[in-house]
Amino acid sequence: MAKNKTAYTEASVQDFIKTVDDPQKQIDSATLIQLMETTAGEPAKMYGPTIIGFGNYHYTYASGHEGYAPLIGFSPRKSAISLYVFTGADEHRHLVDQLGKFKIGKACIYIKKLSDINIEILHQLMSETIQFIENKYTRIKE
Repeated sequence: MAKNKTAYTEASVQDFIKTVDDPQKQIDSATLIQLMETTAGEPAKMYGPTIIGFGNYHYTYASGHEGYAPLIGFSPRKSAISLYVFTGADEHRHLVDQLGKFKIGKACIYIKKLSDINIEILHQLMSETIQFIENKYTRIKE
């Protein structure tokens, strides 16, 4: 079975944020770090070279593929901030529908700036996502 290419690293979150060219994305990243640390109850850590993750869980899919992933996270990318805060589950869709201005992939939400979305709804979505993950998979407490 193939090993996951992405894992937590010892790289500095603050050093990574300093490499982000867009000053607004740097500010939004600092705000997201505070919000996600509070919501997850875990410190920000680099997950691979570009994702800031919070918490850790172990998953095993029906296919047998397994690995570790952050409970929630984000990445300040050039075109948008990628938010990893949504399971894709139908029971959380009502929160996504109230979030604000964004684009969505299968389970990734893309925003241009934090002011485009409702922070309280984001917090609720993250809390629901963490609860969903804890009920389905094994959370790893550090």
